[in-house]
Amino acid sequence: MTSEPLVITSDSLLAAEAARLAAASGVTVEECPDAVGALRRWQRPPLILVGADLLAEVASLRPPRRDGVYVVGWGSTGEPLLRAALEVGAETLLELPSAETVVAGLFADVGDGEGGDGMVVGVLAGSGGAGATTYAAALASLGADRGPTLLVDADRLGPGAGRVLGLDEMPGVTWGDLGQTAGRLGARALREAVPHVGSLGLLGWPSGEVTPPRPEVVREVLAAARRGHDLVVVDLPRQPDPAAEALLTGCDIVLVVVRGNVTGTASAARLISRLPERDRVQVVVRGRAAEPEAVGRALGLPVIASMSDQRGLSEAIDLGLGPIRSKRAPLARAAAEVLTRCRLRSGMVAA
Repeated sequence: MTSEPLVITSDSLLAAEAARLAAASGVTVEECPDAVGALRRWQRPPLILVGADLLAEVASLRPPRRDGVYVVGWGSTGEPLLRAALEVGAETLLELPSAETVVAGLFADVGDGEGGDGMVVGVLAGSGGAGATTYAAALASLGADRGPTLLVDADRLGPGAGRVLGLDEMPGVTWGDLGQTAGRLGARALREAVPHVGSLGLLGWPSGEVTPPRPEVVREVLAAARRGHDLVVVDLPRQPDPAAEALLTGCDIVLVVVRGNVTGTASAARLISRLPERDRVQVVVRGRAAEPEAVGRALGLPVIASMSDQRGLSEAIDLGLGPIRSKRAPLARAAAEVLTRCRLRSGMVAA
């Protein structure tokens, strides 16, 4: 299987522009100037750009549906072009020169070998003080031992995932930089731009007031994060808003961290009642005031892990040592259990 993107066009200027954008991302392309030749190559490339000049001919051959097909051309597009794009299963129409950055991002993803199948795990506090941010940081810390991992701090009113990890003083891109951006975000660009240590990256908040990101920005950031990382952990806010809803619906699994007592369970029950698609929601029980199974029955949800309170955890975080001091400690064991169970089915799907 070739790793080179396929550019289908007889327009020499369009082909040259595609080659230029690919070269800037360290990628070479395979060019095909006729529709019949393109059909023979259709299933192999990781990315296909169909030139507007040959789109109708390609559509007339009825190529099999596949992912990673885009239509690219000069200037504005009309309704006939849109109909033909739908017939070839294209994901979108890209108009040059305004879509240069989008096309360059597509090539960059191919050059980085990104398959777009990383898992997104949301972590949500069932009540105040449940320790969801600390648990999210522990998941991300352990996940980074296995591959590229991003912790997304989406809770502006929380303690700060960067502070829990000890990364809050490191330079890099934050929500303040991404909040009002537009267009496609390159996965490799995001991974390299955020503060990171080794395989662990953080997307957090800058100091001061920040305008919350728009839902479409949140969805694009999450998509880029998924393409560029094996694991994305999202520290979700308890306060519902459009951006939070966009993050919530983008998660493969949502873990609600619940204090294992009467008040913690009651608070979590109210929060869980407003969550959509509860089949993706599972519970992590913290504390030993009640049996984990009893908490799960009260909430009507499965318990994926439980842990006792950990002595010295707050002090370690205050000292900038991070949440994982020992992999035998309760927090680390509960995080490792979830990661193992999430990977049991098809690489990264919750058990």
